[in-house]
Amino acid sequence: MKLVSWNVNGFRAVLGKGFDESFIAQDADIFCLQETKMKEGQAVYDPPGYQVYWHSAQRAGYSGTAVFTRLMPNQVLLGIEGDHLDEGRVMTLAFDDFFLVNAYVPNAQPELKRLPYRMAFEDAMRGHLGALAAQKPVIYCGDLNVAHQEIDLRYPKANRFNPGFSDEERAKMTELLGSGFTDTFRHLYPDLKDAYSWWSYRSNARASNAGWRIDYFLVSKDLDGHIKEATIQNQVYGSDHCPVTLTLSF
Repeated sequence: MKLVSWNVNGFRAVLGKGFDESFIAQDADIFCLQETKMKEGQAVYDPPGYQVYWHSAQRAGYSGTAVFTRLMPNQVLLGIEGDHLDEGRVMTLAFDDFFLVNAYVPNAQPELKRLPYRMAFEDAMRGHLGALAAQKPVIYCGDLNVAHQEIDLRYPKANRFNPGFSDEERAKMTELLGSGFTDTFRHLYPDLKDAYSWWSYRSNARASNAGWRIDYFLVSKDLDGHIKEATIQNQVYGSDHCPVTLTLSF
């Protein structure tokens, strides 16, 4: 089974930048989007063979998530236990053998102005994932808006206290992994450098690969033996992020 996750930074925009070709080429069983920046129906993309689910923010042109899936879910839940609904950030799909959680984790914002909200979100998400994992295996993907270790961004020292690389955000990722989850990319490639999924539009960052790895597939530990491949598709353009993939042996 192949899964793809991509922060498209505006679904309507990426549709005009080769999204269809990328979607077809990935040939994913489940394709998750973040930062769709639209209400359902503002753009139409209905690939044959897929069910499509949307979770839009109340605020126009902001945040939002979506899932395209060949597998029929038994249930689709929005938000986290009835909370965190207004920004369209979290979708949980229940399948026969696993849960899928697609998330666009909030940015802490310049000067870490939104860090308290981010910390509350992280705690709620960790509780949500733990409750799901007590029932059956969990796949957690999306733009998690944190570079966990120094290897996960080009300039760690210069960004030490910046959003996405603050001590607090990194500690929450450590706590989540310690609660029984695996970073699939680092599981396979623990020492691989210069592997990034997001680049600022400033200073020609993508051309010089001055990036951050902030897009992830995490899985509950009971799936570790099923991890076949995890990739960062940095050859795919259309957004300031690139797709990341996970292939599991079921």
